[in-house]
Amino acid sequence: MRLRQIEVFHAVYSNGSISTAARALNVSQPSVSKVLGHAEDQLGFKLFRRLKGRLVPTDEAHALFREVSEVFDRLDSLKQAAKNLKAGQGGHIRVAVLPALGLGVAPEAIARFRATHPDVTFDVQTLHHDEVLRSLYERESDLALAYNPADHPRLSTLQIGSGELMMVFREGEFGRPAPARLDLACVEGRDYVGSGATGPVSDIFAREVERRNLDVREVISVGTFYMAIPLVRLGVGVAVVDEFTALSVGGEGVEFRPLEPALSFGVHCIHLEDRPLSHLARRFVEVLSEVMTRARAKA
Repeated sequence: MRLRQIEVFHAVYSNGSISTAARALNVSQPSVSKVLGHAEDQLGFKLFRRLKGRLVPTDEAHALFREVSEVFDRLDSLKQAAKNLKAGQGGHIRVAVLPALGLGVAPEAIARFRATHPDVTFDVQTLHHDEVLRSLYERESDLALAYNPADHPRLSTLQIGSGELMMVFREGEFGRPAPARLDLACVEGRDYVGSGATGPVSDIFAREVERRNLDVREVISVGTFYMAIPLVRLGVGVAVVDEFTALSVGGEGVEFRPLEPALSFGVHCIHLEDRPLSHLARRFVEVLSEVMTRARAKA
């Protein structure tokens, strides 16, 4: 379908009649009917049928409309970006982040960035590791933040920070005060809240457990790290999460400590190799790096 055919189909489907669609598009009714007819001829099936004087979408039209709606969402984003550029404004940044970074780091970085670039708009998605990379491949985001991404010929990566795995436990679990660092072996003999999610942090933990042949008694598995901390607070067990989850969700009733020896990971900015970051996006990445560094320094 041509873009004009998509626009007409969307208008007729949304408005329920050719006359109303014509008014919405500011064109004549015959023009709408002609474009719609050409679209049906090109597709090889009917999009609407008349029933008691009304236009009723076919099953094919219902299925097609779901796809067309996504196209219109992208067009709205494009129109907003073009509008900002025409006005000499900052433009639009689409970013995908892990839930851990969406809890504190990303919101603070966006707030700081918009304080100096108030005309820049953002589209932010919080996605799990595999979904973050998919959002880049499918061009749903301009840049992504992830932990230890695997090398890929289509992706360009830049490490902008780092973090450590943290043991999270109830206050007093390991004495008052707790040691500055905790041996991972202290999970043995305790109920453990694990993460069923796959990803670099889970992989680091699993490799270390296997290397040291530790006996981990996992009593609950959660889909995201930040769900583990309320369970720890309620006395269900201890957990090991990434540092940024601990910094954002930890608080009253729980403590967290890095491990000994340290288990570290890198935080990377990723984008498609054939779509280099804009000047504004690069500046935003610098702000992200600054926010991460400050957050770790305060811990």
